[in-house]
Amino acid sequence: ALPTIKLLLIGNDAEYEELIQQIEKNPQLGYKISFWLKNETEAEMKNLSQIIADNSIDSLVLPLIFKREQGLAQIIFKNISPSLEIINLPQLYERVFQKLPLSSLGEVWFIENISKGKKSIYELIKKIIDIAFSLIVGLILLPLSVIIIFLIKLTSPGGPVIYNQTRVGKNSREFTLYKFRTMIPDAETKGPNWTLPNDSRIIKVGKILRRTHLDEIPQLINILKGNLSLIGPRAESLVLVNIYQKKLPYYKIRYLIKPGITGWAQINYKPSASIEEAYEKLQYDIYYLKNRSFVLDFLIILKTIKYLFVSRLS
Repeated sequence: ALPTIKLLLIGNDAEYEELIQQIEKNPQLGYKISFWLKNETEAEMKNLSQIIADNSIDSLVLPLIFKREQGLAQIIFKNISPSLEIINLPQLYERVFQKLPLSSLGEVWFIENISKGKKSIYELIKKIIDIAFSLIVGLILLPLSVIIIFLIKLTSPGGPVIYNQTRVGKNSREFTLYKFRTMIPDAETKGPNWTLPNDSRIIKVGKILRRTHLDEIPQLINILKGNLSLIGPRAESLVLVNIYQKKLPYYKIRYLIKPGITGWAQINYKPSASIEEAYEKLQYDIYYLKNRSFVLDFLIILKTIKYLFVSRLS
């Protein structure tokens, strides 16, 4: 069994309750909450050395506000030792949930953790992989695409085969996204809406296409045009983006990178059908933005394959 890391939590942030529940339910994570110092006043903090010793603390977890509290920072400084790890709340939250706690982040965190230029080699290689993937998979799926076109025309003859929608991409640039049409021709006469379970607007063949994600084959054209990547945050419609930017903090940070056909948020959380669910997915998107790498991309591909061929067939 892995050694258990004993944690001392400092502060009264709402995310601590969520963390405690998750850690207690999942001992395999390797953490134990040994002490929670809710009131981080200097008077309470004076006993910090004794608390660390009495509870054999391995890691000290601090809210980000500690960087701005000089007196409290000095007390922490006095307790620095090679055996004591000092981490902030977002770091622990990220390790436990593999997403980031939006309400605990601030502009300073984004400046320190999100760099636009530091992954330029990674971005270049990723672009080459995207183009090669689109060409190879596009050719392989060409016969299947012809069958899908025929089925859409047969079951819903009144509209186009390819559905076009304005989406928002890297640097907030608008582009036209392509998909096989899965809804009745006039499904969005009142503008794009969240798709709900058993949506009556979805045509018969559309249900199969959505369930298997074959409706997304035309997005390979978007990759070749440079609008999309294979992996990245979901490209949302202009209508939803306008809503999210008003309601969700730091939403525009997603547009530092290209959106993707699949992504960390897409495989870890269901499609958004409310502001609350969009908020949850944004926390996964920011995790990906901070940690994107070939290793994480490979993990996303594996999880996407599992999702498509195991979950959908079970």
